[in-house]
Amino acid sequence: MRLDGKIALITGAARGQGAAAARRFVAEGAQVLLTDVLDEDGAKLAAELGESAAYTSLDVAEEDAWAAAADLVKERYGRLDVLVNNAGLLHFSALADTSLAEYERVIRINQFGTFLGMRTAIPLMRPGGGSIVNVSSVEGLGGMPLLVAYSASKFAIRGMTKVAAMELGREGIRVNSVHPGAVDTPMVSNALGGVPIEMAPIGKKVALGRVGNPDEIANMVLFLASDESSYCTGGEFVVDGGATSTHALATILRT
Repeated sequence: MRLDGKIALITGAARGQGAAAARRFVAEGAQVLLTDVLDEDGAKLAAELGESAAYTSLDVAEEDAWAAAADLVKERYGRLDVLVNNAGLLHFSALADTSLAEYERVIRINQFGTFLGMRTAIPLMRPGGGSIVNVSSVEGLGGMPLLVAYSASKFAIRGMTKVAAMELGREGIRVNSVHPGAVDTPMVSNALGGVPIEMAPIGKKVALGRVGNPDEIANMVLFLASDESSYCTGGEFVVDGGATSTHALATILRT
């Protein structure tokens, strides 16, 4: 029971990586508040997980929604030990073709949502401390064509994580970022209008020869949420099958 007695809030928890983290957290003894804008899916998962889970609707880009979530945490649990800023939006578009509205929508959800989540969590974690896990991406470590808004937001999460770690460390609040590579979730398909995507060819490009699954990301999130990572803060934890272990010129040597 690696999270025995801990209170956690996970954003974007209705499916994919967030849902996998919620399942692991409950299995490891946490009380988990699942949040999302996919209310039907989120409520169904919370019911499936039983008394240790609850669901509330949360648009992470809205300040008032975070205030309401904070009130619910205080009323139901009295404190917060773990925040997982997982909610995110992917949008494919060439830089020259990206509208300001499209760019802003991604930034508001991915970047503003993480900022508001961290700011909301701080008073809920004082004075006992806690762990904030911000889900960035390998696109927060290196650029990728057609992802100008997404990459900008994920680089921002990486930077905000380090600032927060420096400011909050003396209060016992640890802040780390997780950088998944290609993971088999609905996010890519949704970004392309619901078109099914064959992920296997993408997986063949990385050292391990396959894409990841949500449970593998959840394992890293669990470690950072638990006391096993008690001396980790401001860190970048990559779960990418080896995608960032190389550079572009190395591809000419591969068969």
